[in-house]
Amino acid sequence: MNSSNYTILPRSFYTSPEVVTIARELLGKVLYTSLNSQVSAGIITETEAYAGITDKASHAYNNRRTPRTEIMYRNGGTAYVYLCYGIHSLFNIVTSVADQPHAVLIRSIKPLLGVETMKHRSGKPKIGEQDGIGPGKVARLLGIEVRHSGLDICAEAVAGDRIWVQDEGVMVADDEILTGPRIGIDYAGEDALLPYRFRWITKK
Repeated sequence: MNSSNYTILPRSFYTSPEVVTIARELLGKVLYTSLNSQVSAGIITETEAYAGITDKASHAYNNRRTPRTEIMYRNGGTAYVYLCYGIHSLFNIVTSVADQPHAVLIRSIKPLLGVETMKHRSGKPKIGEQDGIGPGKVARLLGIEVRHSGLDICAEAVAGDRIWVQDEGVMVADDEILTGPRIGIDYAGEDALLPYRFRWITKK
């Protein structure tokens, strides 16, 4: 696959204030990493939206600003990566404009490119679709770590590690999407019930 045939999503895609719409529209897009000259990619098949300071499930709820969450207050199109339980790196994309800390968590991918590299990263002899389900698995397969938090994913050409998303013309129909509440956020009270999780159930 020659990735130069496709279009990197522009910053304008991420700076929309509609984080829920962005989360839905990321389904079918292709998430790439280029780390130590190793390129790998997967089709995004599940996302969750987090709506900033008014969303009790968000790290930025109630305008919380810490050394970790400060990246969420940057302009849309920035990588936000954090550790879950001190073990798993979780990859998010900051959306909206500066000081409006919306973000989309990438929960699953369908492995597409760089499978041999993914085998090495995961320690598995084979990589199938199930191996990309779960946000910790997404980061592991693609080599994303906390040190990548803050990367500009809209940069066309940068030195060193790079993460970006491409539109490769895949269309995801409304009847192929399951919409429901997010996972593992019972602490968020009524916000835990918001329909901010999107899953592509037809993976072509």
